[in-house]
Amino acid sequence: MTRPRAASERFVAQLPTRVRSRVQVIYSPILEIKPLPVQVNDTDVRGLIFTSANAVNAAASMGVDRALPAFCVGPATTGTAKGAGWQAQMVGQTAEELVAALLQARPDSPLLHLRGEHTRGSVAERLTESGLTVRELPVYQQRLLPLTSEAEAAAFEKEPVIAPIFSPRTARHFADIWHGTAPLMLAAISAATAEPLYSLGSERLKIAKEPTPKKMRKAIKKLVKHALRVEGDEATD
Repeated sequence: MTRPRAASERFVAQLPTRVRSRVQVIYSPILEIKPLPVQVNDTDVRGLIFTSANAVNAAASMGVDRALPAFCVGPATTGTAKGAGWQAQMVGQTAEELVAALLQARPDSPLLHLRGEHTRGSVAERLTESGLTVRELPVYQQRLLPLTSEAEAAAFEKEPVIAPIFSPRTARHFADIWHGTAPLMLAAISAATAEPLYSLGSERLKIAKEPTPKKMRKAIKKLVKHALRVEGDEATD
């Protein structure tokens, strides 16, 4: 699991019991989330845009006004925002869908996009260019980490390694640091996330049908099934 530990544990806990019983889980976060020392001025803001749960958590810790409507990408971010006390609504599964939905709905502005230091989609810029005033503020940083010693060891074993990858930046970093010889099977949350992974020559690369935890769990289930079949074939050779 390459996500930060808490997010990885939540994902694993929601895998089917049969899947969990057939794998050894290795936690090797290759991205660390750290809040930035910034102040959020929301006095003239009419709504918030969240494109990640990490931004929601950072905003909550900074005391950003919970009375503001929150426009979110994906069910996980939306659920986190609701849990933190915002009137949150999901307006798309991706940044592209969010931009299109907000341009159609034209909510009161200015809006404030709270995001990480590294982001894709140019949400604020594109919305502002189309006449909907949106400011942006990075509220957390994503620091890249190496693989743990346990993950490094697994990379050179004979057993297949399955790695779920949840963002293009994580994918680029994983492609840079993976040098293993173990059969590698990858699940990518989107086509953009999959793109840097093709260079690894993995045995199998599965892209989730939608960029959601539910579809990622389904992709992992299929990879586990394939890995067990491959190991079974080797055992009968």
